[in-house]
Amino acid sequence: MANDRVVRRESGGEAQQAGELRPGRLSAPEIVFFVVAAAAPMAVFVGTGPNSLRLGGVGLPGVMIVTGLILLLFASGFTAMSRYARDAGAFYAYVSRGLGVNMGNGTAVMTTVAYGACVIGFTGYIGYYASGTASSLLGVDLPWQVWSLVFAAIMAVLGFCQVDIGAKVLAILLTLEVGVIVVLVVSIWVKGGPEPVSAEPFTVDNVLLSGGSGTLFMLAFGSYLGFEGTAIYAEEAKRPERTIPIATYVAVGFLSLFYAVTLWTQSYGFGVRGSLEMAQSDDFLNMAFIQSDQYAGKAVTVALEVLIVTSFFACILAFHNACTRYLYSLGRGGLLPRGLAKTHRRMHSPYFASVVLSVITFAALGAAMVFGLDPFLQLGNWSYASGVIGIVAAQALCAFAVVFFFRRDQRGHSWFRVVGAPLLGGIGLAVAVVLIVAKFDVISGYTDMSTNMVMISVMPVSFLVGIGLGWVRRRRGHALGVCEPNESPTRAGA
Repeated sequence: MANDRVVRRESGGEAQQAGELRPGRLSAPEIVFFVVAAAAPMAVFVGTGPNSLRLGGVGLPGVMIVTGLILLLFASGFTAMSRYARDAGAFYAYVSRGLGVNMGNGTAVMTTVAYGACVIGFTGYIGYYASGTASSLLGVDLPWQVWSLVFAAIMAVLGFCQVDIGAKVLAILLTLEVGVIVVLVVSIWVKGGPEPVSAEPFTVDNVLLSGGSGTLFMLAFGSYLGFEGTAIYAEEAKRPERTIPIATYVAVGFLSLFYAVTLWTQSYGFGVRGSLEMAQSDDFLNMAFIQSDQYAGKAVTVALEVLIVTSFFACILAFHNACTRYLYSLGRGGLLPRGLAKTHRRMHSPYFASVVLSVITFAALGAAMVFGLDPFLQLGNWSYASGVIGIVAAQALCAFAVVFFFRRDQRGHSWFRVVGAPLLGGIGLAVAVVLIVAKFDVISGYTDMSTNMVMISVMPVSFLVGIGLGWVRRRRGHALGVCEPNESPTRAGA
């Protein structure tokens, strides 16, 4: 790391191609909407809940609480460091400051690829669900490819526009998602399940000691993807030194409690034994819809069928926004072409990075169509599974970067907040990466080791590519920039 250089701003003509994001645009609630929407509570309730019962037992509600605590430990130092590494490529900036530019460059490319992979995977998922929902509710039989292309096009338009336009869309969708799930949960508790209320989903045996605990933790960490979204939007936040910590704690705290209560209720609605039996049936992915018919009525079931589609659209939009801001940050810092740092003159959105990502997404969809890939089992699972590894690994690296950054000078913070807590969180995240790799076949749906190794290797290879790009840039005499707080590169309009 001794030879790495971090500069405040690139000088020369290249820097003039960089733009700036519009500051003071986003409030804490708007940032929370981005983060929670990226985690997709409806998709977790409808898909992850039944899948966890099938593969890991009844302990997911308790595992969600433990996972949330690990992320809150990490968030303690993560938010304290946000004022020293305020950048649209959050993990990139954090890791560069704490572990050196080489590690930062590797993390940057790995995280960008991971977010992009998730965008592509979610376009496959939404095509699958939209095709089924349109057929059952409207009698419209269109192939998944049409729906995936339609939603990818909407994503491209919203991604090009102002970020707060996207926030308003996510706010509406997320409010509807949470509202419908709450109606179902309340209905189940009012009418009562077939068995007495059970604390089994929270016992140590089912949470930490069962044979399925590794799978449950893998699914739980996957349910919190997008956690770093609070820091990604620091440059566009109102009073970021206050907004980012509030948004982070609220997002993680809300998700922890919401997941725990709703998933516990899901098992209560069938009974612990009944839910495990139902999860082993061929109809297990319809558990939420069956439960809704039984407890809340057809109208709520129809709402669930519609909102599972909008939930994945919220995922697409949130991850598209996150990925474009990484591309923007890496273009501004010089690791990737400078054109990616252009922002729109009027809307101040990273429009060029958004267009590039949209083109890549359409190309991936086109390739999936040409090769006849299944939208869920292949396009969706392959892309999503690879993305999970990259994002959780980046979270772990960021946690250790916080520890190294504050280890000698806590800068007025308590030792526990900036060293002790993130160290514990980083260890938890590192263990999560090991569990995800060990149980990767559960996410990917493939038991063949060679197939899984190809998908697992995408993220480490991306990490090495990032290091290599930085090395090549330095060999050519180009310094790499990481923006300091309150720094604004020159804007070049569209």
